[in-house]
Amino acid sequence: MIAPNPGLPNQALQVLALAQRTAEEHVASAQHHADKIRTDALAAAEQIARDAQAHANNVRREADRVLAEARAGAEQMARDAQARAEEARRTAEKIVADARSRAETIGADAHAGAEQLKHQAQQRYDDVVGSLGAKREALQQQIEALEQFDREYRGRLTGFMQSQLRALWVDAPQMNEYVEEEPVAEVIEAAPVQQSRHAQAETADEEQDEDEDQQQPDEKK
Repeated sequence: MIAPNPGLPNQALQVLALAQRTAEEHVASAQHHADKIRTDALAAAEQIARDAQAHANNVRREADRVLAEARAGAEQMARDAQARAEEARRTAEKIVADARSRAETIGADAHAGAEQLKHQAQQRYDDVVGSLGAKREALQQQIEALEQFDREYRGRLTGFMQSQLRALWVDAPQMNEYVEEEPVAEVIEAAPVQQSRHAQAETADEEQDEDEDQQQPDEKK
């Protein structure tokens, strides 16, 4: 067994005291270092906060500027769009008014042309009908004159033939049994009637030809 050393407790106390001082020094140093780190961290955090606030302010100002420019651009675009819409509306109204005016002018011209054509057609119809009436009256007078001439000619021819037959009967009584008065009179009366009918047919053909000549220019027009 090792005998106890009376000087060991003092040494242990010294070592303990040294260790305690060393620990206190380390604690104080650590505390100081921690305080310095905390101070530096606080300063850095404050600087970062200030930088962040400044950057946020810059960003806000830039955002406000961009928003103001965007709002101004939108308002200008709205004004331009409104101006273009108003101009388009005025142009459309002008086009509609011009089209309505042209339509009214064309309608008035067409109505006036139709009225003029109607008046010309009515006048031409009246002229044609009037000329036909005059021609019909003239033809009627010609027919009546021909009938009068036919009656007179037939009467004179009948009288002449009867006188000739009577003269022949006086000169040659034997011919009385072969010649009869009535058949000769019928032949004499029938001949002018046929001539009158032929004249009327020729007159009707001429009237029809004149009507066709008048209709052909109308069809060409």
